[in-house]
Amino acid sequence: MSEQSVEIKPTKQFPVKHEMPEGKLTDLMAGAARQHIQIGEHGFLALLDVMPRLVPEGQTADGSIVQAARVSYGAGTKRVNEDRGLIRYLLRHRHTTPFEMVEFKFHCSMPIFIARQWIRHRTANVNEYSGRYSVMPERFHRPNLEDIRAQSATNRQGRGEAIEMETAEDFLAYLDRAEALHKDYIELTEKKGLSRELGRIGLPLSLYTEWYWKCDLHNILRFIGLRMDGHAQHEIQLFARAMYQLIEPMVPWTCEAFRDYEIDSVNLTRLEVEAIRNGTAELDTSNKREQAEWTTKRESLGLGDCSE
Repeated sequence: MSEQSVEIKPTKQFPVKHEMPEGKLTDLMAGAARQHIQIGEHGFLALLDVMPRLVPEGQTADGSIVQAARVSYGAGTKRVNEDRGLIRYLLRHRHTTPFEMVEFKFHCSMPIFIARQWIRHRTANVNEYSGRYSVMPERFHRPNLEDIRAQSATNRQGRGEAIEMETAEDFLAYLDRAEALHKDYIELTEKKGLSRELGRIGLPLSLYTEWYWKCDLHNILRFIGLRMDGHAQHEIQLFARAMYQLIEPMVPWTCEAFRDYEIDSVNLTRLEVEAIRNGTAELDTSNKREQAEWTTKRESLGLGDCSE
């Protein structure tokens, strides 16, 4: 079979128009390579980059959200004094796409049991430290005594009241035994030649891992909303609060609206609205969890205890 020659024609060159924003540009990270918050002895959350990084002087990354939202109207209709109101409108009415125009990249160090919760937020780009390629460092999470508590009587996946000191000390001794496995891990892998991918499987979940985590603002807000909540595990709440602290100066209007409409707000179900309209403290359901949530909401709204 004869070979056929293929003629490759040069692609058509289109004119490129370069547009620069008026005035000076400012770096949202003030020239820093990272902004770092230490969390415990070995944990940290560090902001490495934000997109956009350079914005017109006096503005923040909120401007990219406004720009995306107004793309169909053109720049001529833009009023700067309405930008904050537009962002609040977008969040209030769940118009989420404009918030995806802003991205943040973090370097995170957390215990593996927190990483396994964190990775359930599947909308980020993640690259984790490889225990197949590198030795896992001897870094473990040890909770403070006040954070060692009994199983919650109302929340199957959470902790509740304080526990007896003897039990807390037994738990710390249990962690000591788990952490001691790291010596066996080093002996087997570094001295006896066992593959690292096998040696690591006996290490406990209290061991620290690291990753780079890049995510758009819309999905970061979803992460923060769930993980700053009081029902989330205490340890991951610390990371969510640190993340909020790092992004707030970059998108202050967005964070303000997010607090007003989600973090510090109260969402009512249809049954709860009907109870308020009917002037009754009773909720038309036999579900105990819904009743308990309704009691909490009534108290936060100053409507009194349902038992009254």
